[in-house]
Amino acid sequence: MSSTARPLVIATAFAASLVLGLLIIFWAMGGVSKVAQPAAIGGPFQLTDQNGKTVTEASLKGKPTLIFFGYTHCPDVCPTSLFEMSEVLRAMGKDADKVNAVFISVDPERDTPATMKDYLSSFDPHLEGLSGDPAETAKVITSYRVYAKKVPTKDGDYTMDHTALIYLIDRDGRFVSPFNLKRTPEEAAADLKKYL
Repeated sequence: MSSTARPLVIATAFAASLVLGLLIIFWAMGGVSKVAQPAAIGGPFQLTDQNGKTVTEASLKGKPTLIFFGYTHCPDVCPTSLFEMSEVLRAMGKDADKVNAVFISVDPERDTPATMKDYLSSFDPHLEGLSGDPAETAKVITSYRVYAKKVPTKDGDYTMDHTALIYLIDRDGRFVSPFNLKRTPEEAAADLKKYL
């Protein structure tokens, strides 16, 4: 072998072993199916609606669902988001009956079914308010990857920091994407109708 060909052979052998090593590592990690999988959002839960009825994730299947996590003592983000959801439902007309619109409380201490019923009376009647005990609330918060934290205030009360996102869930109960309410209700309604 000539002295000029030797470095080329060594470099080629090194590159081939590097590629082979990377392929083995990629295969051992599960290949494309593991690398490309998005994080799972959602899961089983059992909560109570504002009328005292038990609601599970299975109860919501068959219709697209908008889910917002918040609490009734929220000063601005929650009422604004629920108002915007109400406007989208209004813009949908009769098709609003084909959609689930859900408000899930992150404040199990204060948000009883009666409190939720009173609070939701200011919004579209399609909105369903769900609450539960602390353990079930923690479970649903975790499965939907929601951030929620109790924050004491100076007067001895507390507020809740929380994710302010509308989740769009398809008819089969799978997370689709965050749902954008920062557009006209008619545009949002037209987008939502694609999932009916």
